[in-house]
Amino acid sequence: MSFCRKLSALPAEKKAGYVYRLPTEAEWEYACRAGTTTKYSFGDSESELSDYDWNNKNSGFISHPVGGKKPNGWGLYDMHGNVHEWCQDWYGDYPIGSTTDPTGAASGSDRVLRGGGWIFDARDCRSADRSRDAPEFRSDALGFRVLRSSIK
Repeated sequence: MSFCRKLSALPAEKKAGYVYRLPTEAEWEYACRAGTTTKYSFGDSESELSDYDWNNKNSGFISHPVGGKKPNGWGLYDMHGNVHEWCQDWYGDYPIGSTTDPTGAASGSDRVLRGGGWIFDARDCRSADRSRDAPEFRSDALGFRVLRSSIK
């Protein structure tokens, strides 16, 4: 989140009216699913997963440059596997009932992580899988995806 604040504060970005942030958990899952309702953005078959992700069976237990596998239906790479991605939401229970574009808990000690990663198995790389960790936790199995909004 500090990176996003610093990027947003750059003179050229401010002049262009851009603000950067981490996705909410709901935004992350929406982007990962790419319009699907299946376990993975490409279907339910774990046998196809290695075409789209780096996990504990094909990664060599290291992260890889983005784009080494197939993108999802919306052209987004590494939504399944490679590294767990931080979201801006605090970890908490999902809201009960139907919601539109929900945000996470108002406070907490852990932030949401999405996407599985190179240390996880196929189940942990599903579109709906969620995890958490303290914001100060560091690991080469963690990363983040930045969103850009326009305030103009």
